Amino acid sequence: MKDADLAFVRQMVEEKIPFNRLLGLKVVSLGTDKPVIRFGHRDELVGNYARGILHGGVISSCLDTVGGLAAYLRVLERHSNETPELRRQRLTKIGTIDLRIDYLRTGQGREYYASAHLLRTGSRVAVTRMELRNEEELLIAVGTGTYIVG
Repeated sequence: MKDADLAFVRQMVEEKIPFNRLLGLKVVSLGTDKPVIRFGHRDELVGNYARGILHGGVISSCLDTVGGLAAYLRVLERHSNETPELRRQRLTKIGTIDLRIDYLRTGQGREYYASAHLLRTGSRVAVTRMELRNEEELLIAVGTGTYIVG
């Protein structure tokens, strides 16, 4: 994959999507086999104020983002022979069709890492499996996402 494409994806995830900026999402890895994003704990992301636990919507949004990121990277890889403009245009058409989240532990920690891997990619749909862990590697939530890619 071209460095310019990876830079574009990083900028899109971190800067161009306002909600991602609000969450403070940062790209750690753009490997096509397992992209990783992270974010730090902040009071604005808490759902249970008495215990300081992440809001479930933050968890699901983060998992949805990293699942979509896996789909982005596969689309770029699959269409590497096209012009950069056409490849980037394809990314703007990717969207979530279905999202399932299983909350396994309370969202406690100082820093969180979400990763994803593709289960299947067809010409129209991609299916991903995602995980969210804290800085101690405790598994907080898992998800399965389905994305329109074509």
